[in-house]
Amino acid sequence: MIRLVKRAAFAAALIVPLAATAQVLEVATDASPVGLDPHVATAFSTALVNGNIYEGLTAVDKDLKVVPAVAESWTISPDGKTYVFKIRKGGTFHNGKPITAADVVYSFERVLKKETGSPFASRFALVKSTTVQGDDVKVELTDPSAPFLSQLVVLSIVPSNHGDLQREANGTGPFKLTQWVPDTYLQLTKHDGYWDKGMPKLGSLKINIVPEASTRQVGISTGIYQFMPSIDASTAVALKGNPTVKLLETRDLAYSLVGMNTTIAPFDKPQVREAFNLALDRAKIVQAAYFGHAVPGGPLSPALSEWATPVSQFSCYAHDANKAKALLKEAGFAGDVPVTLKVLGSIQTVRDVAQVVQAQLNAAGFKAQLEIQEQGKFIQDWRNSNFESFVSQNGGSPDPDDYFYRTFRTGGSTNVFKYSNPELDKLLDEARTMQDQAKRKAAYAQAQQTLACRGPIAHIAYATLFTAVRNNVQGYELIATRSTRYLRETSLAR
Repeated sequence: MIRLVKRAAFAAALIVPLAATAQVLEVATDASPVGLDPHVATAFSTALVNGNIYEGLTAVDKDLKVVPAVAESWTISPDGKTYVFKIRKGGTFHNGKPITAADVVYSFERVLKKETGSPFASRFALVKSTTVQGDDVKVELTDPSAPFLSQLVVLSIVPSNHGDLQREANGTGPFKLTQWVPDTYLQLTKHDGYWDKGMPKLGSLKINIVPEASTRQVGISTGIYQFMPSIDASTAVALKGNPTVKLLETRDLAYSLVGMNTTIAPFDKPQVREAFNLALDRAKIVQAAYFGHAVPGGPLSPALSEWATPVSQFSCYAHDANKAKALLKEAGFAGDVPVTLKVLGSIQTVRDVAQVVQAQLNAAGFKAQLEIQEQGKFIQDWRNSNFESFVSQNGGSPDPDDYFYRTFRTGGSTNVFKYSNPELDKLLDEARTMQDQAKRKAAYAQAQQTLACRGPIAHIAYATLFTAVRNNVQGYELIATRSTRYLRETSLAR
């Protein structure tokens, strides 16, 4: 409690002098960013910060609809291969430099450059050329791309004359980074040169790094913190009866998963990957790790109702330990199969899921061992495919191509599993260029059937996404993508 009292005193000292001119939102989150380069870093802890510093040409709203952002508007050629984006005038980067078409072209080129190593590169594989056309940007594609506009959300626009983006943020968004005390807090201050005049309403965001869930819970209950994004189910349950706190909720696009390296035994054998799925009792995982606030999930979130195949249609989702053992025997394993699962230790729910998964595997012919890792080491091993298997949590996207192409296509920019399936490659290549929505839906239904049981990922559950706010927080809207875009419209009642 002494620590909390000190934090409260510090927060009061910070807010009182600014109260007459600006509002400060005290945010509590569990982990510090692992670098800030918006074209490279993808961790949830980084997205919370970068989502308020950077913007793409487009954005996604609370209804998962594409809306204008840095691009004020756009036109599309009849053949679907040429886009011309009208870049907003009057906006600046955080260093005061005006946003230009040349900066947009540079941002495309940087993401696609092999040296950048961007996990977003696969999303823009159909981009043939980007050119400055007066004050506009012309983008030519090799083929039509149905998800192209929604994929532009992740193309953060950066200035062509930037410094080290891992440490020096310089975006076009509503807030600019003014202070970063590692593992303690980040201060984001209102960007006066923001193109959307009148936004943001807040004077600043103070993003406090508070690893302990119990400390975050006490902090928002007592008013030290006013905003907690993406809280786990146990914290949500504990806060539900608190009259000073509001819980916002929606079905999450993010999911818990076990990833498998398909080039390393035993996961190089498809039968083993199917046995792994059969060993899981996802309904029990939902109860034990999520307190019932989740649903068993396949390759796509049920929040994407027009795309997601019901899990009842996946044969391996019917928990069957004996069938799992039979498949392991068929794959050539006589005794229990030893497997090591690296676990992203910074997220409590992930650790809880891992423990239940371990017990279920050990009852179905496996001998599972958990290796808990801190966030930086886990991400490094993930990037380098330095794992046999892992337990983690990944974000989701509104369009199936955003996830499937980069993750499961041979050579995809986040295909750390080294998975390769020529038939699936062909299907994904075709699906992203289809203009007929019914045909696209059929293609992704087929892809889900291919991936659900013998793919490189055992999808486990999609949780209820909870965000906790104090009662005086106004104007914030929750988005299933976990974007905190609506912080620009947030204010504090006095």
